[in-house]
Amino acid sequence: MQIIENDLIKEKVYIEKLESGITLMCIPKEKAIKKYAICGIGFGSNDNHFIIKNENREVKNPDGVAHFLEHKLFEQENGKNSLDVLFSLGVDANAYTTNDHTAYLFECTDNFYKGLDELLNYVQNPYFTDENVEKEKGIISQEINMYDDEPEWKVYINAMKALYKNNPIRIDVAGSVESINKITKETLYDTYNNFYVPSNIVIVVCGNFKPEEVFQEIKNRLTIKSKIPAKKIEVQEPSQINQKEIHEKMDISIPSFIFAFKVNPKEKEKLKQAIAIEILLEIIIGASSELYEELYKNGEIFEEAVETFEWSKDYAHILIEGKSNNIDEVERKLLKRINELKENGIDEKEFERTKRKIYGNYVREFNEVSQVSQLFILNYFRQINPLEYVENYKIVSKEYTESILKELFKEENMIKSTISPC
Repeated sequence: MQIIENDLIKEKVYIEKLESGITLMCIPKEKAIKKYAICGIGFGSNDNHFIIKNENREVKNPDGVAHFLEHKLFEQENGKNSLDVLFSLGVDANAYTTNDHTAYLFECTDNFYKGLDELLNYVQNPYFTDENVEKEKGIISQEINMYDDEPEWKVYINAMKALYKNNPIRIDVAGSVESINKITKETLYDTYNNFYVPSNIVIVVCGNFKPEEVFQEIKNRLTIKSKIPAKKIEVQEPSQINQKEIHEKMDISIPSFIFAFKVNPKEKEKLKQAIAIEILLEIIIGASSELYEELYKNGEIFEEAVETFEWSKDYAHILIEGKSNNIDEVERKLLKRINELKENGIDEKEFERTKRKIYGNYVREFNEVSQVSQLFILNYFRQINPLEYVENYKIVSKEYTESILKELFKEENMIKSTISPC
């Protein structure tokens, strides 16, 4: 068993790699009342093109298979739905699909091991029939149509289409009504059998646990056999943006926007780069920034802007999202502020204050069993250890942050996605 710890934030993570290939992680919290478990699978919506190694067979799945599979795993052969079983135990359960992984999870104060029984049972024992697959198509079609009517989702997916030419992140995680109608039980079994394999699975638990004991309890419930996973076929994506702007009209009262910058991650310093970007976004247009205060005071922006850096193994982009009746003016002032910071540099005191604020937000995530567990799952598939963030915060300097500003916040790498009233 490997133990990784950080004395500064007084956190430890216990890691055991099983012979089968499954990775187990435990973050003990002696004073925690709640317990949390999450099972992550290294298979997401972007992974729809692959080669099955032992058959030397190339497969191109319809869009939306990862999300469809997530929905169907809860249905069991005995006629029960595992979500209903978990809820009846007083366990708060859920699942989600991202571009690079799928996760099944629950949180509870009691009945942890009964919850673990159910979670590992449904994840390891899929049950698909022609009938239940057809039934699910109607449910997911309604979900897709509902999201198509959401301006926040529409402005986001249009931003992805503007940023990326080939990367599947430009496609809705759920796929389209047309694509999911191509999914069969054979599609699901084929995909499950080639991606839901031990080397693609990580299980994280957080709470008042003794790592050796909880690891043994997990091992006692594992039945899945080792198998070589399918090989994902990487998409070739140009470094340039796909198109400068996408505009759409919807039945809304206030226009919404996303300004986004396409990023080519620095592989050897991706954590350091991510921290610098977080600091820059807060300084440029965070809730306490000069620019945000000016925009809000002038009535040029409504509510706080939402600024994020999204990244994984095959994509990275900076997003600035908000609502405004004068999007062009917001864009002009945003670019002006970025250029001022490039020319004049970042104020030392503002830099240190912002850096401490972001560091404090990060440390607070470790107080919640749900947040810290999802943090470890997310970063496991990025192939980094979240405790490394602390060390990287120490070495992110003002000079380095200014270099990232000049390198990444370029107008030629920027797109604009907008939604306006009909």
